[in-house]
Formats: sequence, structure tokens, C-alpha cells
Amino acid sequence: MSYPADYVGRFAPTPSGSLHLGSLVAALASYLDAKSAQGHWLLRIEDLDKPREVPGATTSILTTLEHYGFEWDGPVIYQSQRLKAYQEAAEYLQQQGLAYFCRCSRKQLEAYPGPYPGFCRDRQYPPQQAALRLRVPEQSFSVQDRVQGAFCQHLGREVGDFIIQRRDQVFAYQLAVVVDDAWQGITQIVRGADLLDSTPRQLYLQQQLKLPQPQYLHVPLLMQADGHKLSKSHQAPPIEPQAAAQLLVTALSLLGQDPPKALEQESPHRILAWGIQHWASHQIPATPQLLFNPLSADTTFKR
Repeated sequence: MSYPADYVGRFAPTPSGSLHLGSLVAALASYLDAKSAQGHWLLRIEDLDKPREVPGATTSILTTLEHYGFEWDGPVIYQSQRLKAYQEAAEYLQQQGLAYFCRCSRKQLEAYPGPYPGFCRDRQYPPQQAALRLRVPEQSFSVQDRVQGAFCQHLGREVGDFIIQRRDQVFAYQLAVVVDDAWQGITQIVRGADLLDSTPRQLYLQQQLKLPQPQYLHVPLLMQADGHKLSKSHQAPPIEPQAAAQLLVTALSLLGQDPPKALEQESPHRILAWGIQHWASHQIPATPQLLFNPLSADTTFKR
């Protein structure tokens, strides 16, 4: 599946809760980056981890995006409907001798902080009750991020062999996202800076699966006054439909776009149109943004 466009971007939320301001910033950046380039913007729901999925979250995400004026190209893709593709990729990696089954539990590994020590690397376990790990080389992988600049990570020393399918048979994010981005023809990945650390692993998977490498742009995280990033796991409040105009303008400001205050009086579609016309990705700050009042619609911030 691909689109005949020079630019294909995507937004890929996980239905583990409602969208919050951090989600909005990432969605807005990816949307404006795609639309300002006359590209396609796709929507993918990353719903592989069913135990973490919140009932009704998918519907809430789609409805919220519509209230905020976002329009995606093509049908919504659900990872839960793509299991065969992930299985084929995992089997290929096994056939190439790049993946192996691991029976190490979290409790066993507690005494070994840092990269996985490789206990199961040379053992032949059957797949029952075992995770599937990818062998990593003693090699560095680098990405030239459009906002964060050069980022380099040595997979052997800093990451170690990582899981691509869990013991409960759920395919891991790293594998699924690489397979789907290639299948959808994604050329530009715009997402939160918390995922920058995952990029070298994804570059390695792209290399081993002989898949194209997109360009990357990681937008800054939003940090709460207590030092935690704004996230679902730290009770980030959901964005409400009635606050769409104000929060879209706030998100534009957090992305360094300097929108006029009067834009808050416009409709979401007009705000997005302004954002597309004035989009300047080089103005996005690389450093985290500190929110002073993330629980209020009257959110303030410091750049």
C-alpha cells in the first residue's frame, strides 16, 4: 500500500487513553509538515497491546481529531489487523539467524541492569513461553534528525539484543512500526522526542528487512513542573473539543510558529490553514518545553 506523493507522513497514536496536549503537538507537527509539502497524512492506530488498551479510546481519538479539524488521507489502519505481516517479518529474521527465542524473565534480569546480557543467544528454545529477540551488532547507528540534529547510538553497548515479539506473542512496537511505515510508503516520520532513542533500533531493522529509510523529525517533549513528561502514564488531562481553538494555537506556539493571539477566535480548520501556510519546521525548538499549568485550558509555557 502506498500513495503517489513525494511526501507521505503519518500520525500513529496508541489507544491507551485519550489524546492530551503532547499528543496534539505531535499530531499537529506531523499534519502541518505533510500538508505544507502537499503530501499525504495517514492515520494509524497502534492497537497491538490489548491489555493496555482503554475501552473507547480509539473512538475518542478519532472523534477528537475530527473536532480539532484534522483530515487524514485514506482509511484508518489498525495494527491489530496486520498480524500476518509482522509474523512474516519475524520469521524472515529467524531464517536469517538474526532472531532467537529467549526465556529470561524480568525478575532474572533485575540483577543485570543495562543491555541484555545475551544469556539465551546461543541456546535453542522452542517458541512456547518465550520471547523473540533480535541480535544486534557491535555497531553504531546514526540519524540526522531535522530538529534534534545528529543522534548516534551503539546498539551492542547501549541497547543489546531487543525483543521483537513478547512472551505473550504480542509483536513489539519496534518491529510493527518498521513494517507498517514501509508498507504505507512513509517518507517522513514526525513524532515526539521520547522516540528518538528508538530510532537506531528501527534503522537496524529497516536494514535487515531491506526496507527504505524515512527521514525523521522529533518534536520536543512537554514537561510538567514535577519533572515528568506530559503523558498518559502521568495523568495528562485529555484535550476537550470546546478548547480546540485555544489549544491548537497553544500547540502552534509550542512548535515555535508564533501564531497571532487573534487566531484563537477562528475555527479549527482556519487555524490549521494558517499553520499550513506559515509552517516553518526549522523554528521548532529542540529542547523540552516546560508547562507551568498543564491541567488547565489556560496552559502557559516557557521556551
